[in-house]
Amino acid sequence: MTKTKAVYRCSECAHEVAKWVGKCPACGSWGTVDESLPTVGAAGVPAARKAMLPSTAAAPISRIDSHTTTARSTGVSELDRVLGGGIVAGSVILLSGEPGVGKSTLLLEVAHRWARQRDERALYVTAEESAGQVRLRADRTGAVHDRVYLAAESDLSILLGHVDQVKPTLLVVDSVQTMLATDSDGVTGGVTQVRAVTAALTSLAKTSGIAVLLVGHVTKDGAVAGPRTLEHLVDVVLQFEGDKNSTLRMVRGIKNRFGSAEEVGCFELHDDGIACVTDPSGLFLHHRTDSVPGTAVTVAMDGKRPLVGEVQGLTVDTQVPAPRRAVSGLDYNRVAMVLAVLQSRCGLYVGKQDVYAATVGGMRLTEPAADLAIALAIAGAARDTALPPGWVILGEVGLAGEVRRITATGRRLAEAERLGFTNAVVPPGVTAKDTGMTLHEASSLRAALRLAGLSKK
Repeated sequence: MTKTKAVYRCSECAHEVAKWVGKCPACGSWGTVDESLPTVGAAGVPAARKAMLPSTAAAPISRIDSHTTTARSTGVSELDRVLGGGIVAGSVILLSGEPGVGKSTLLLEVAHRWARQRDERALYVTAEESAGQVRLRADRTGAVHDRVYLAAESDLSILLGHVDQVKPTLLVVDSVQTMLATDSDGVTGGVTQVRAVTAALTSLAKTSGIAVLLVGHVTKDGAVAGPRTLEHLVDVVLQFEGDKNSTLRMVRGIKNRFGSAEEVGCFELHDDGIACVTDPSGLFLHHRTDSVPGTAVTVAMDGKRPLVGEVQGLTVDTQVPAPRRAVSGLDYNRVAMVLAVLQSRCGLYVGKQDVYAATVGGMRLTEPAADLAIALAIAGAARDTALPPGWVILGEVGLAGEVRRITATGRRLAEAERLGFTNAVVPPGVTAKDTGMTLHEASSLRAALRLAGLSKK
């Protein structure tokens, strides 16, 4: 008999290697090389595939019941927004994030509200903490309910036994990297083990209709730890982000088979739990009655969500030969580019000054649409002149000093108008349709400075 030889194939580029490696030698992807066993005939050639009678006949797509994929609300409005309305029965959702960002707190709250708003059971399985530790968190956040069942278990077989006993409609596993499948090789958290555990839980969800929420660890680069096939197996991949120095937390959709993958949910993490932030724009604005030199307000798009934020600039004379450039919450390279354009195209010389640029409330502005606001904030600080009150600044700045158009201008202006802004500096070609704001078109950075009263006297 011919011995069957394992084949190791990259899931990204289909390159085959003789043995398992962590990094594909062809495309350079990490964790994408998987083992596959080819079917080999007696002569050592691949055996021909035989037709088998399917257990369920194929049906016209018009006859498929779409109600089986109806989303059910979790009770957490911001999470429902990212999921596309809620959790679909039989779906598998992977929530990844850095340690201590609040993943377990959020999912414990989801399990509590799931059990509270409907007469169904939720099972929370933790492999990282003891049952007593989870109970202490539940007492602190008010997530104790008789229909929320808790088990501290790291063995996959015993977890499946708990599912048979409890019969939940929602299963939370914290975390997939700490679960162990005893019938598979490898160490806990390894490529083989993570793949086996995820495949078993996905099969459980599809056959039983139980919605499964998985907690995933991340690498130092921010990617989901484990093989890349982990993201292919699940239906939804969510990224939980947040700065440990701030209470603001963001849940971003990376993959979603049931809705848009561009939605963002905002939360605030407190000692007594996690709360939804339905209007996050207020967190990124410093409310004051009058304008201050060196500040400008812009509107950023985070996925499909417009967020109003404030950019602050400060220039200080220095005797140091190499002046300092400090940036917080902004793209350092784009700030450096804006400074170069201000000097070359508008005659604003800050080469002998320290320049500081930052956002308010921990907001991150990395899109080019914030260029014009950065430029006006720094120009206002350098000339000690404030922008007119109630103005919002939108536009991308090019190296030639031109102001370029940006995406989703209508939604940005609508959000600014909702918060009480009355005037906007915008790129050329933007119409005032569906907005009551006064629009000031600026074809160049020099023209924008003149409109805002920051041109050189």
